[in-house]
Amino acid sequence: MMDRGPIEQHVRVNADHHSVGVAPASVKQDAAPTLRIRALMLGDRINASGLEIGTLVSSAPAAFRVHTGLAVIFRYGVVVLIGLLPSEEKLLIDSLKSRVIGAFSPYEEETAQAQLCNDENAETIQPGGPICLAKFSDDRLLLVADALAKSTSLARDERRVAAVFDVIEPFARELAERGRTPRRRKGILQLIGNALLVQQRVAGRVAIAEKPDVLWEKPELDRLYSRLEDEYELKERLDTLERKLTAVSETANALTDIIDTQRSLRLEVAVVVLIVIEVAIGCFQILAGIH
Repeated sequence: MMDRGPIEQHVRVNADHHSVGVAPASVKQDAAPTLRIRALMLGDRINASGLEIGTLVSSAPAAFRVHTGLAVIFRYGVVVLIGLLPSEEKLLIDSLKSRVIGAFSPYEEETAQAQLCNDENAETIQPGGPICLAKFSDDRLLLVADALAKSTSLARDERRVAAVFDVIEPFARELAERGRTPRRRKGILQLIGNALLVQQRVAGRVAIAEKPDVLWEKPELDRLYSRLEDEYELKERLDTLERKLTAVSETANALTDIIDTQRSLRLEVAVVVLIVIEVAIGCFQILAGIH
C-alpha cells in the first residue's frame, strides 16, 4: 500500500491553496486539514464480489479510490465513506443498493472527523473530538474505517437486543407477579431466534474481537488501532452485548421449559382422564352384561 495516498495529497494541496496571499500573522496556527468520515449500515450483508467503483486499494475489506475520497465496503453490511462530497456519497450508495441483502430503512449511521496532526506521537483521539492522524495514508484510514464500521454494527445489534429485552420483560413480570407463564410459545421461540441471529452476526460475520488485516502488514499501527478500540469501546460493548445475549437465551429457554413442562402435565392429566373414562365404560358394559 502507498504510504501517502491521493486523499492526503488533495488535502495538503487545498490547505496550501487557501493559505496563499494571507499574511503570516493572520494564519491560524491551530488550523489543520480534516476529513469527513461517514459509516452507513445498509443491510445485513453487502456482496462486493466483482464490484468496480474505482481504483482498488484493498481487497479485505474491499476499498476503492472514488474521486478524491475512499469507499470501504464490509461484507456485514457497512460502507464507510471517507472524504467524499454528499452528492458523491449518494451516487455511491445508490450503486450499492442492488448488492445489499436484507436492506435496512432507515440506515444505521455514525460519523467522525479525521484531522492531520503531522506527528505519529500525537496520534490521539479526544473524547467526542476529531481523530488525529500523522498522515491521511490508506493504511491509517482503513483502520479508522474498520473501527467505525464495527461501532456502527454494534449500535444496530445493541438496539435489537434492547428490543428483545423489552419483549421478555412482560413475560418475566407475569411469571413473578402471578406465577403464570405466557402461552405464546411461538413468541418466545422467536426471541431465541433473534438472539441467535445477533450472536451469529457478532461472532461470525462482524468478528469485532479480530484485528483488521492491515495490521499484519503494518504492525507499527497497532497502537493507533488500540486507541480507536478504546475510543469506540469496542471490547467493552462486545462483552456487554454477549452478556445480554446470554441472559436473553437463558430467560427464553427457561420460559420455554416451563411451558413445555406445563403442556406435558396437561397431556398426562388428559391421558389419565381418558384411561379412567375407558375403565368406567368397561365396568359399565360388564355390569350391563351381568344384568
